[in-house]
Amino acid sequence: RTISDLGGTPFLKDQGDQGSYWYARQRIGDRVVDRYLGRDSKDLRERIGQAQEALEDQKTFDRRCSSLVAQLRAAGLPALDRDTGKVLNAMARVGTFRLGGTLVGTHAFRLYSAELGVRLEDALAVTQDVDIAAFENLKLVIDDKADPTLAQTFKDLNFSPAPGLDRKNRPTRWVMQGGGTMVDFLAPRIREDAETLLLAPLGVYAQALSFLNFLIADPIPAVGLYRSGVLVQIPRPERYAIHKLIVAQRRFGNMQAKARKDLAQAEVLIRILVEDRPSTLIEAYEKAINTGPKWKDAIERSLVQSAGIAELLDGMP
Repeated sequence: RTISDLGGTPFLKDQGDQGSYWYARQRIGDRVVDRYLGRDSKDLRERIGQAQEALEDQKTFDRRCSSLVAQLRAAGLPALDRDTGKVLNAMARVGTFRLGGTLVGTHAFRLYSAELGVRLEDALAVTQDVDIAAFENLKLVIDDKADPTLAQTFKDLNFSPAPGLDRKNRPTRWVMQGGGTMVDFLAPRIREDAETLLLAPLGVYAQALSFLNFLIADPIPAVGLYRSGVLVQIPRPERYAIHKLIVAQRRFGNMQAKARKDLAQAEVLIRILVEDRPSTLIEAYEKAINTGPKWKDAIERSLVQSAGIAELLDGMP
């Protein structure tokens, strides 16, 4: 491996009689972390030299990207807040999205401004929660994994695992110490008895949820506006909209405010997609209602609650 893979700056530490060892110094959030590379040798020095050349190219590229991000922010596209930006940037650097993780929830909704070329209502795009979804077997076939693991990355960012209902102490939520940002990991439920699943390549556990496989199938790339940009992947907007019609009917008790937000986000996206991408919207809608009776029933109940959405869908060719 090269230093550029680790995203750090190499330095040599002399440990006296024990020899000299190379480390990569990496900034994660507000902390500086030293990663061990190996004992000093001719081969390692050559690899570090090659990596330093690559790092210079990367720095030039990052400066260009930072300029583009600044232009997009000036144009009014929504930027990531500082805490969310730090978290997503750190997650991207260790391979979360490259390995198949998908940003879902309201942070994904905010990124549809650039994807669809519209300005979304601010009230529907406010959240401190970061939701990451992935299939249980993501990228196992290529024997790849996050390095370091997300669990270690979160510790470096001063996040702690939140206690949950899982009897085996397998946390699916991480919380910033002192309050603020929370990160939830989710995975499609493939077995009725599975409440918590291991996302092995990422090194974290995820809460199993129904209907999630529809949402995160075939995601699209997106860039979060923070520093030089954070490359993530998000659900397709048509799948996000139809999925919201389903999950709105899964909100019970004191979750009615979230249900109203689900339907409001769905209506905003459907109103845009009816005009700009009707064929993809129809395809996602028909796929969902034909998947099973529970899916169809949930969507139909949401359409009863939201006359605006029902009218939009009824008017489609």
